[in-house]
Amino acid sequence: MDTPARTLLIVGCGYSGQRLARAARADGIRCRCITSRHESASALAAAGFDALAVDLDADEMPAVTLVDSADTVIVYLVPPPAEGESDPRLERFLTALEGQSPAGIVYVSTTAVYGDRDGALTDEDTPAHPQTARGRRRRAAECIAQAWAEAHDSAWIVLRVPGIYGPNRLPLASLRDGVPLIREDEAGPGNRIHVDDLATACLRAARLPMQSGIFNVSDGCHWSRTEFFACVAREAGLPVPPRLAAAEVKARLSELAWSFIAESRRIDNRRMRERLGVRLRYPDPADGIAASLAEMKAALATGQG
Repeated sequence: MDTPARTLLIVGCGYSGQRLARAARADGIRCRCITSRHESASALAAAGFDALAVDLDADEMPAVTLVDSADTVIVYLVPPPAEGESDPRLERFLTALEGQSPAGIVYVSTTAVYGDRDGALTDEDTPAHPQTARGRRRRAAECIAQAWAEAHDSAWIVLRVPGIYGPNRLPLASLRDGVPLIREDEAGPGNRIHVDDLATACLRAARLPMQSGIFNVSDGCHWSRTEFFACVAREAGLPVPPRLAAAEVKARLSELAWSFIAESRRIDNRRMRERLGVRLRYPDPADGIAASLAEMKAALATGQG
């Protein structure tokens, strides 16, 4: 029988972390939230969460108890720094945990660790072969988290996540600016996940007893970036940007922006569905886009947008 983690320590309470915290609270799960900014910690505290501001780029972490119960599961959402080949932020955090014993750690990674697969179906048995510095840093962080957990008799899970979308995380500005898209015959398959389905996957991963391993997190739809943007445009009543040859689009984008769309793979989510038991709310991104826009409209109408 599955038992939900009774305490989550969410490290990195930004866009995805805050949605996770709200979903956990709705399920009766206690949350402790770690964020890098005092303003964010104050806002989370005002919303009723146990929140703490911790600078993971500081030379020394504060001497505080982060794991205050044996049933605590850590969900780590902080990205590595923008440079280097490893993740000193994660290393500092884990060093600060010495003497504290979480039940497990869920490290939220990226499907970029697989590298370019030329559109091939990619499951968790596919060898990691990151071809960007961003992907190599994430792969290094996966190994750091796994090694720490095994050395401390804690369970570990790595969630490999593609592009995250949801309310206030749709490409509306790019559509309004007319940023060109790759024409469909050159656009490779893509992968993504609605932020609420990501929160569900994190909660399922954090259940006790945890099962260590790697899980792809994806909605199972392989729309190209071009098709996804076109759907957002239609739902939002915006013009679809021009479609150009891939070489022309690459010439107009920064190297970092291009790195997010240059690689092509189809992420297999069967293990997530069958072993973690994740029931997706938005397997069809058209439904997720419509729900996201509706939430944004509702928030604007109540003065919260």
